[in-house]
Amino acid sequence: MRFPSVGAPETVASGSVAMQQSVVAAAEGAASTQGPRARWTRGSAMKAMIMDRHGGLEVLRYGDLPDPVAAPGQVLVDIHAASVNGADTKVREGGAYTTISTFPYVLGRDFSGVVASRGAGVTDVAVGDAVFGVLAAGRDGTYAEKVAEKAALLCRKPDQLSHLEAAALALVGLTALVSIEDTIKLQRGETILIQGGAGGVAGYAIQLAKHIGARVITTASAANHGYVKDLGADQVIDYNKEDFSKVVKDVDAVFETVGGDVAARSFAVLKAGGRAAFIASGATAPPSPRSDVRSLRPAVGRDRAHLERIVQLHAIKAVRVPELRVFSLRDAAEAQRISEGRHFRGKLVLQVR
Repeated sequence: MRFPSVGAPETVASGSVAMQQSVVAAAEGAASTQGPRARWTRGSAMKAMIMDRHGGLEVLRYGDLPDPVAAPGQVLVDIHAASVNGADTKVREGGAYTTISTFPYVLGRDFSGVVASRGAGVTDVAVGDAVFGVLAAGRDGTYAEKVAEKAALLCRKPDQLSHLEAAALALVGLTALVSIEDTIKLQRGETILIQGGAGGVAGYAIQLAKHIGARVITTASAANHGYVKDLGADQVIDYNKEDFSKVVKDVDAVFETVGGDVAARSFAVLKAGGRAAFIASGATAPPSPRSDVRSLRPAVGRDRAHLERIVQLHAIKAVRVPELRVFSLRDAAEAQRISEGRHFRGKLVLQVR
């Protein structure tokens, strides 16, 4: 989510009348990624974790930004919870992954909250509905108290899921579903190797693969073996002690969530005709060194149908909510620090309200 520049950091965070006036003046007529008629509320500000430039954790600050307003086809959502994803760090750092040209900028892609207002033409959700979802591809902005998004991309949150749980399931569930069901097209009776099983996406994928009826092998540190076995893994390899490429062979599929040399070595364990899906190796899949296996990059779009599938799988207890570690919005930088380390299990979530 991009916002019009609203002055120096100390002015924006102060909450003063002068700040409010500068916020409104900067907002009027400014361009936004929220839609052709996106607007901001005159004189109203929300709390957000803001970045004013690319860089390390030091570029994040907690302050005020103008409230977004729902454009036609959108709803404005009061965010109750948002999750922290590995992509957030990459966006913050910039470089080859993404370069933001307009600051201040707010990170975050998935969230859960309550509809506060509707833009013109929205009839399928009502003010007061609890909803969750993932922002449209190429957009960020959920490390904040409010966000505007197309109503068609959101799903009603069932009462059985808290806002924290729904936020934790949104992007990881969407990514795992597109990867396992739509891209790999995993079938009952097949064997899959899921790299980095204690992570949010991989943990969801383990449960989904077991629900489909596949045999699941995963990699994890010794401390997380019990956790991934409880998720349903049939075989767990300690990546600190064993080389998975020497232990595993002739699997039907690989789901790779780690990147680096793990991705390159994953091709060796596939049988002829096997397929591997990669989500940690950039925007395109690494080229396959073998002519008899396919290298795939899941196209993780945004739509209500996949979110409804997440709700269904949770309702039938096929997939449960990952282990959660909860932070306040003000502590989003600390959550990102832990995310950068990549040695945590489950999901990091921000409790916004």
